[in-house]
Amino acid sequence: MSRQTIDGRLYSKMLEGGAASLALHIQEINDLNVFPVADGDTGTNMARTINGGVSAVAVGTEERISAVCGEFAKGVLLAARGNSGVILSQIFAGIADGISQYDSVGACELARAYKAGIERSYSAVQNPTEGTILTVFRESADYAAKNIDESSTVDDFFRLHIEEGRRSLVRTKEILPVLAESDVVDSGAAGYMYIAEGMYQTLQGKAPTMPYNYSVPKETAEVDITRFTRDSVLEFGYCTEFLLRLTTVKCDPDSFEISELIQKLEALGGESIVAYKQDDIVKVHVHTFTPGSVFSTAQAYGEFLTVKVENMSLGHSGAPAKKTRTNKKFSVLAVATGDGLSALFTDMGADRIIAGGQTANPSIEEFIEAFESCDTENIIVLPNNKNVILAARQAAELYDKAKVYIVETKNLMQGYSALSVITPGIKDMDALCNSARNAAEGVTGIEITQAVRDASMNSMDIKEGDFIAITEGEINAVSDTAEDAAMDALSECDTDLCEMITVFVGKGVSEERRVSLTERIEEEYPDCEVTFYEGGQDVYDYMLALE
Repeated sequence: MSRQTIDGRLYSKMLEGGAASLALHIQEINDLNVFPVADGDTGTNMARTINGGVSAVAVGTEERISAVCGEFAKGVLLAARGNSGVILSQIFAGIADGISQYDSVGACELARAYKAGIERSYSAVQNPTEGTILTVFRESADYAAKNIDESSTVDDFFRLHIEEGRRSLVRTKEILPVLAESDVVDSGAAGYMYIAEGMYQTLQGKAPTMPYNYSVPKETAEVDITRFTRDSVLEFGYCTEFLLRLTTVKCDPDSFEISELIQKLEALGGESIVAYKQDDIVKVHVHTFTPGSVFSTAQAYGEFLTVKVENMSLGHSGAPAKKTRTNKKFSVLAVATGDGLSALFTDMGADRIIAGGQTANPSIEEFIEAFESCDTENIIVLPNNKNVILAARQAAELYDKAKVYIVETKNLMQGYSALSVITPGIKDMDALCNSARNAAEGVTGIEITQAVRDASMNSMDIKEGDFIAITEGEINAVSDTAEDAAMDALSECDTDLCEMITVFVGKGVSEERRVSLTERIEEEYPDCEVTFYEGGQDVYDYMLALE
């Protein structure tokens, strides 16, 4: 049945259908990786992102589409991670802006809202790259808008949007040569198309079914309960989260001010508070030593829809419950993966490690929570992954309690170098950050990993199981062993002016292999200072920094 308009109830179901469709294809999207490497995470990032929005709207029966879009956009924004996830959040934020005045919408209103989604998503990226999710959304939204009129149905709009989106997705290989060389389409664009198709199928009464065993992939390791024993003393408190429905028997939901609840949580000693209200739903994240008191305080205004409490001593939340008050002018937050790298960055002066990186990009909400845990007027952020930079930028724009400086380190090797020049006592923040940027730009980074599929790139035939070296984003060596690949990659680099070679050893690499590689590098490059660290990172056997 074709519909002239849709309201909030139907649209929320369509969003759930989009999330279910994406969930059915997460691994397929992850595998749309330019390099034959086991580090694809676009599908995972987009699933976590859209599920943040669905969680915000699935609890209600709101009829106004403007309210549903607003709730969904906020949920998606806080959950957004990875470049595709952040762009997806901006698409839906723009759509929410375009629908903000409507209780229900038809095809023409949707066309205008999707136009706003185009503008919002493009403006969020400093240098938009065509042939990505941006292109596919723009082309499909523009095509649908040009081919409808006042008599068109909502079904017409989504059908046209899907039809052009599929064509546009195929064209991504024509726009980006690297996609053509790898014979894949853009992964973020493919993820968006699964969402759009799921929404359209739901509109037609054929909603996709969420996989019966589906759960959003875990972002951290399994909880180790042995880290808190009968003799332990609670040091960090509890990471406490809840979703609260304001009720008329307890308060006036329309006039309720979130600042009132925040003040009461602060009076209870709550820290790292992130809270917002959308209509009669309140979402709260707080670090506290007394979760019972937090729940009692919140329940004075309504009833809980979801609650979560985690003992942060078990290591899955990664942030102390209380701020450490210092006289420092700035704090440094670094994104890192691997126990060794996290410990190294802490020893080098990072005040806070945000767990994540390749295959585990932190969300905007995680960045904001980390900002909240600082007690300085300036915060320096080292994203240390090119797919994390956009989320860090968006979080910085949302945060107004301190000045946030993003040093756009694209990998852990650049982060290591940038952190080495960030020293306490410097008052000129711009000069300090520029020094860190210059240090990062002066590093040549090499990553050694194993191919997970056959490929032909840069005139090299790669077989599944081969070890490949990725230098500054380009594969420049292939070999039977990780150590040979590292040496071959070094020989391809300009090492004449190199003074230091730092090797970060991955998880599972034996001491024998590490010693062998170190000795080979020292023998081949006697004028360079060679240092190694047990990084403990996944995926990459070795990461090398040349300075």
